[in-house]
Amino acid sequence: MFHRIKEVNPEQDMTLTVKFVTGEKKQYDVKPLLSKYKQFGVLNSLPGLFNCVQVDKGGYGIIWNDELDLSCDELWYGGTPA
Repeated sequence: MFHRIKEVNPEQDMTLTVKFVTGEKKQYDVKPLLSKYKQFGVLNSLPGLFNCVQVDKGGYGIIWNDELDLSCDELWYGGTPA
């Protein structure tokens, strides 16, 4: 079962507020990904990129650009209830 995303909002502290189609909301902390995966380091080096996050087509994940994304399941299982 996919936990499809309705909307995503970037927060000042490098977290995301994710609203799913069910109406449930979760907070997802992106900071641990910055050191764990080198491709996420671009979120620190390119000012404003973090705030450009958007839900991908169909709601199965979120994207920043063609090379940087997260799946709906990662956000669901890695997030905390908001």
